[in-house]
Amino acid sequence: MAGYGVGRSLGRRFRWFWAAYAVSTFGTRFAFDAFALIAILALDAGPTEVSVLAAAGLAVGAVVAVPLGPWVEFRRKRPVMIAMDLIRFAALSSVPAAYVLGRLSLAQLLVVAVVVGAADIAFTAASGACLKALVRSEDLLVANGRLEATTWTATALGPPLGTAALGLVGPVTSVAANAVGFLLSAAGIRAIGGREPRPARTAAPPRPGAGDLLEGWRYILASPALRPLFFNTVLVNGLIMAVSPLLAALMLGDLGFAPWQYGLAFGAPCVGGLIGSRLARPLLARFGQHKVMLTAGTLRACWPLGLAFIGPGPAGLLLVIAVELGLITCMGVFNPVFATYRLEQLPSDRIARTLSAWSITGKATIAAMTGLWGLLAGLTGPRTAIAIAGLLLLATSLLLPRHDRTSQLKNAGQAPEAPSPK
Repeated sequence: MAGYGVGRSLGRRFRWFWAAYAVSTFGTRFAFDAFALIAILALDAGPTEVSVLAAAGLAVGAVVAVPLGPWVEFRRKRPVMIAMDLIRFAALSSVPAAYVLGRLSLAQLLVVAVVVGAADIAFTAASGACLKALVRSEDLLVANGRLEATTWTATALGPPLGTAALGLVGPVTSVAANAVGFLLSAAGIRAIGGREPRPARTAAPPRPGAGDLLEGWRYILASPALRPLFFNTVLVNGLIMAVSPLLAALMLGDLGFAPWQYGLAFGAPCVGGLIGSRLARPLLARFGQHKVMLTAGTLRACWPLGLAFIGPGPAGLLLVIAVELGLITCMGVFNPVFATYRLEQLPSDRIARTLSAWSITGKATIAAMTGLWGLLAGLTGPRTAIAIAGLLLLATSLLLPRHDRTSQLKNAGQAPEAPSPK
């Protein structure tokens, strides 16, 4: 769990939060592309079926999560996080159980993906508010840097180990490990201890539903600081994730890579995430928050086009590793700076709704693009579909803010625009 700011203590309660994050993240990365691999290797699914599985799970999960943002906002966050961990544990545990009984199907994988996707959104909304309450504002960048470094450490180790376990023990091993990770995460969050006050209601009580969640979207779209980053991050993540099932089908099918090689190709480059997360703080101190986000955000869009040129054998494997290394290093710089900036822009009584709206939009976009790219791959082939995604990614840098609007407003003595509460 190396990261920048390692020598700076953020307290026992953050350490438990960090430990819970680490164990659940490692479990998730250990199960990297698990449903796609199970569908391909155990259920003989093709590229279109794998893409539809990924897209439908995300889309329906996002719809199910719509009422959860307002529900989370005015509840204690740690009990919500524990509940979401236990729900994910129960849902994922059903997959190895069904496999052992010979009853596993694409339909069950879809249902589990929906449940886990909805729980992910609620957990993410609660954890952002929890983190902001656990650490001082001046420590948010250090905290986010440690979480970012942990993500990439887990991503570097998890996929190679998970795909190796898949080949040695069976296709559902990584899903079982992921389930256990969520159970341990719930225990870690419970160990944070201390009394968490119930959030105060500063406006009319929210109604669990899309109407109140609209406040989150309204806040984002009315903010000159958040709006461009919202569109940029949603589209970048959507385009990157849309080609993931196509890469799995291309590498494990047409190009004949073994599962362990597939895991290595996406695990080894994650050392770039550690490098990027360690560079983020000194770069921010030297160049400033806006310039770092603009530069790293632009550079991260330049790499994925290279995946369209992947070929068989060692040269193809090295190409994937090189492209992913460049992409992940840029993301390692961008992500903690962006996450800190976003939390700084959000008042405490809007974090859950706004992060839920952001997450729902992101997952729905990934779902739509994954389904669309699955159909596109069926018409043009996976390699052409990957190339089109790479070209579109190059254009996303135009959505990044060219000027630091927040600083401009502060210098002019104005508060950033935001919608008034209803």
